[in-house]
Amino acid sequence: MSQEQYEKVKNAQGFIAALDQSGGSTPKALKLYGIPDTEYSGDTQMFDLVHQMRARIITSPVFNGDRILGSILFEMTMDRDIEGKKTAEYLWEVKNVVPFLKVDKGLEDLADSAQVMKPMPGLDDLLERARGLKVFGTKMRSVIKQGDPVGVKAVVDQQFEVARQIIEHEMVPIIEPEIDIHSETKAQAEVLLLAAMTEQLDSLGPNQQVMLKLTPPEIDDFYAPMVAHPNVLRVVALSGGYTRDEADARLARQHGVVASFSRALTQGLTAQQSDEDFNKTLNDSIESIFQASST
Repeated sequence: MSQEQYEKVKNAQGFIAALDQSGGSTPKALKLYGIPDTEYSGDTQMFDLVHQMRARIITSPVFNGDRILGSILFEMTMDRDIEGKKTAEYLWEVKNVVPFLKVDKGLEDLADSAQVMKPMPGLDDLLERARGLKVFGTKMRSVIKQGDPVGVKAVVDQQFEVARQIIEHEMVPIIEPEIDIHSETKAQAEVLLLAAMTEQLDSLGPNQQVMLKLTPPEIDDFYAPMVAHPNVLRVVALSGGYTRDEADARLARQHGVVASFSRALTQGLTAQQSDEDFNKTLNDSIESIFQASST
């Protein structure tokens, strides 16, 4: 891994822009962007349109490494070009933004009030390809619906098992055990999650580092032990369906935690906006998330 990328992720101010909507979430992302599903047919057209959206964000003059640490890409985005370079290379070489890759293949059906990740065949080959494109790390998401100890343990055990595989490829995994913001046992799930993550982190070797992407907790600074843990490179927060204002407010109360927002980042952007309006809206979004990440 690049030492320059490592130092930026570890020490620089800023946040991670999550631009990794996959097949399941792309129609919703396009609809919010002002492109209803009646305007395209089939996956090829859909993914062409979402790449245009992402490229417009990434090439915007307000999107750069001054306020953005890194960006999470969907596999198909990594393989596509922006202004003649592969997207990951463009991010790092032109924008000074560290590229990450979403590697999970989606979620299994609900069991024990949680959804673990589907199998990831071909992960080793994907990681080697990503490394060749200057990708620094990965991201993979599971979902916890309720404070069920069996479900929480299953999610965390699987996340760390795959994380160890990713670390072997000299990449830094972002572990994302999202807790549903609508869960009536959210606080209970957070207690279980903290304990399960601590046990797994304590079992890592001294040079094995991960990042954690977590739902903002009900008790402020609840994840402070994770921020301080020697095996955690950085703790980032997901927006989880909160509006940007709410996500920013919750994040600002978590000291040492920075944002990794997706929907909250692109809120208000539309295909119909002039470049001037688009860049202003994006700049306001980036600035508010940057400020919330600076506590």
